Amino acid sequence: MRVLLIEDTVGLGRAIREQMADDGHAVDWVQRLDHAVTSAQSTAYDLILLDLALPDGHGLDFLRRRRAAGDTTPVIILTARDQISDRIAGLNAGADDYLVKPFDLAELSARVAAVARRYSGNPNPHIQLGELCINRADHTIQRAGMPVDLTAREWAVFEALIQRPGALLSKAQLEERLYEFGAEIESNTIEVYVSRLRKKLGFHVVETVRGLGYRLGPA
Repeated sequence: MRVLLIEDTVGLGRAIREQMADDGHAVDWVQRLDHAVTSAQSTAYDLILLDLALPDGHGLDFLRRRRAAGDTTPVIILTARDQISDRIAGLNAGADDYLVKPFDLAELSARVAAVARRYSGNPNPHIQLGELCINRADHTIQRAGMPVDLTAREWAVFEALIQRPGALLSKAQLEERLYEFGAEIESNTIEVYVSRLRKKLGFHVVETVRGLGYRLGPA
């Protein structure tokens, strides 16, 4: 997924960015709301991780404005405010989940995965695709009963396809899942990862529609 992280605590921001990257997500990290607004206007994010107390304003105001404008991007609030009233305010403002600091990074990963599954229309983390048994919660795959190891970026490409079965994703849409701002993108990057997925998971797992993009192959 492409994730926007809005967090002004440097140490925590770095830890979250590294955790999300390890999970196969591309992360754009900003530390101010004005930068968050600019990023959200220029990039289609799959998820926003939102701190509340920021140098130039309150995260709930940012969230309320986005919801009022019709934006449905899932949002997980990350905050040290642990009162029930604060949680209610966050959820009523349109947040999808609320995580109180300090939190375990593994729990954050689990919350992110759960929200992503809900928005993809399939809350079940287990998917059967032909001879593939896929567990989206812990990013594991078995092919005909044998474990298959995917790198974080291979998983990111594959997850983009399984989140939207039957949908055609362009090369640019898949590239968005891999890289943060400023990263170098080679012209054949997606072709390379698709080739690796076919070798590991089976040739028909990814279909190519020449000139248009890729989609998940039939089971």
